[in-house]
Amino acid sequence: MNGSGIDYEAVFRRLPAPVALLTTDLVYADANPVYLTTIGRTRDELVGRYLFDVFPDNPDDPGASGMSNLGASLRRVAATGERDAMALQRYDVEDRARPGVWEERYWSAVNTPVFDGEGRVVLLLHRVEEVTELIRARGRTGAVDGERAQVLEAELYSRARELQEVNEQLRQAHAREHEVALSLQAAMLPALAPLGHHRAAVRYRPATGALNVCGDWYDLAELPGDQLAVAVGDVVGHGLAAAGVMGQLRSALSAASRVAEGPASALDVLGLYARFVDGAESTTVFSAVIDWAENTVVYSSAGHLPAALLAPDATVTFLDRATDPPLGARPEPQARPQACRAFTEGARLILYTDGLVERRDEDIDTGLQRLAASLVRHHGSDPEALADAVLVDLLPSGGATDDTALVVIAL
Repeated sequence: MNGSGIDYEAVFRRLPAPVALLTTDLVYADANPVYLTTIGRTRDELVGRYLFDVFPDNPDDPGASGMSNLGASLRRVAATGERDAMALQRYDVEDRARPGVWEERYWSAVNTPVFDGEGRVVLLLHRVEEVTELIRARGRTGAVDGERAQVLEAELYSRARELQEVNEQLRQAHAREHEVALSLQAAMLPALAPLGHHRAAVRYRPATGALNVCGDWYDLAELPGDQLAVAVGDVVGHGLAAAGVMGQLRSALSAASRVAEGPASALDVLGLYARFVDGAESTTVFSAVIDWAENTVVYSSAGHLPAALLAPDATVTFLDRATDPPLGARPEPQARPQACRAFTEGARLILYTDGLVERRDEDIDTGLQRLAASLVRHHGSDPEALADAVLVDLLPSGGATDDTALVVIAL
């Protein structure tokens, strides 16, 4: 059961078509009852076993290639993330009651990728249509039955082709949404305006290899008295919806930071505003005000990762003394905490989103240590050079699976 109230496991069990799930290593993960009946195997004989251990090609027939073709199709789907409707295949299946005796079967298969939240293929959905009787009918009956079998087979091919076309249309629609969301996000993220005699650098890197534009943002706003309000945030969700929510929250916080008495007060205002924005719940934000007259950073965090303060002596301190839950996490609003940290001239303040440091199956402290090590290695660099160096050090060479926003400010 999930948040929609639909029991998808029960739906899978009751699908009228034979359907199996395999891992990207071609190991059976599950199968519905119709599939088990079609292939003549029990669930225990299937789940956890390699595809070719369950159904090898007939070793006595050099022309038997149905399983090899199926394996090639599944691997292609795993590698490309594209659905594949296979041509009609002949499969020789060994009779369990008579070892060494192979039965000729004909199946039409459609293989579909199943993605995780980061757009990676994690499972392969394998749906088959049993057409053995149609092929046998065409071979052993007269012209009338043969023609009927041909018609039915043509309909089967047509349905598979329609599925391919629908899948391609969905893929193109997702690609268009991805491009529009990227454009929208880029348009709503502010260009870095001159900050007087102060220096700063901003970077935004979208995720690669997936259609999951996220709601990461940054904002800088000059305040009276040689002060600068700076923030980074991360909206839960992907695509156009997340990009739209991001734009609303960024604008609201930018306005609040100009009139509120400190970053905690600005986040209080943003939290109240977020209650009226669909999709804003659970957004994380780190907000700070830099005061060059006092050489202080006043900050508050709504569930966001701590900013890093890089001192001129290469000491790294994470600003984690004023952390509270994300926006909308509490049923009733409460005043957020605020902390102050002094800095030495020549220091650097680094704000970022989780795409920079978080990795699957890795503790977040490991990512923070990796960031600290990179900052120490490049301390003394100007903000532009430091921002580029950190991205090179921390983002995977093949591209990140999550968006990354980064702000570096010379103090």
